[in-house]
Amino acid sequence: MADAVHTQSNPSAGFTPRVFSGIQPSGGLTLGNYLGAIKRFVQMQDSGAPTIYCVVDMHAITVWQDPEALRRQTRELTAGYIAAGLDPAKSILFNQSQVVEHAQLAWVFNCVARMGWMGRMTQWKDKAGKNAENASLGLFAYPALMAADILLYHATHVPVGEDQKQHLELTRDVAAKFNHDYGVDFFPITEPVIEGAATRVMSLRDGTKKMSKSDPSDASRINMTDDADTIAKKIRKAKTDPEALPSEAAGLAGRADARNLVNIYAALSDSSVDDVLRDVGGKPFSEFKPMLAELAVAKLSPISSEMARLMQEPAEIDRVLGQGAARAREIAAPILQKTYDIVGMIRS
Repeated sequence: MADAVHTQSNPSAGFTPRVFSGIQPSGGLTLGNYLGAIKRFVQMQDSGAPTIYCVVDMHAITVWQDPEALRRQTRELTAGYIAAGLDPAKSILFNQSQVVEHAQLAWVFNCVARMGWMGRMTQWKDKAGKNAENASLGLFAYPALMAADILLYHATHVPVGEDQKQHLELTRDVAAKFNHDYGVDFFPITEPVIEGAATRVMSLRDGTKKMSKSDPSDASRINMTDDADTIAKKIRKAKTDPEALPSEAAGLAGRADARNLVNIYAALSDSSVDDVLRDVGGKPFSEFKPMLAELAVAKLSPISSEMARLMQEPAEIDRVLGQGAARAREIAAPILQKTYDIVGMIRS
């Protein structure tokens, strides 16, 4: 992973490698957030490229948020970043709303992106559904703000889960159209980085559905605030099937619940699925689940303990976010000003 920024084909040749990503503070952090995103954010700190990680609180309000809950969740996500290993001295950590350039560039991109592009977004269709007339304009325009988040830093690489791949493709479309419309080569064509055994972590109660903080069943997910006993209990009760584990990945076909647990084990142990199955193939779940529970507790309970400690010091979290925002603006402000120059806007 550490070499990913340098070794893969980069259609943004000529741009300095830079990594950006963010997560919404719209509820508690889950194992899916950790394995699908934060764990890879931490690994990419040592990629050799600058890393910028954001708490995207402006995205969160595309659906109504209780203000006090939003403040708490913003701090909790920041605590999760730090507890998982993101170092504010190595990476820039901040919340989106403190860097006003995100909203300013998003307006420019609202005028570049096409309605048809937005209407085709799977996430818009899923979230708005049959109630689209009552959904917020922000929810519809969400991908233009996401494009602004990324391109405001000329980010060349974005570590994301599979569910965000379509939005990254739209970001590339926005960059290409802006460059074409204005006859410039100003914005990079950003590369998604989708790697690892658990880029999409599924529910512990239904391996065909994504693990979600909005699922009414708390047993469907591991929360990053769960203590060791709760983590172990949820894994012991996770849905499986009666067959023993196969010795190779092909044997997981059609076994969504089994695949999910093996993927989680592989991601937590920094192994491939094939390596895990070489070790556990033939074992029943009555033997595999205790192994997974022990591994999950060893990896996750120190993070939950550190998150709890950090949440006792909200002023320190706010200080980290404020300092990160100041550093982010040093990069963002000149890029926005150059964008305005290209578009033809006068500033005195």
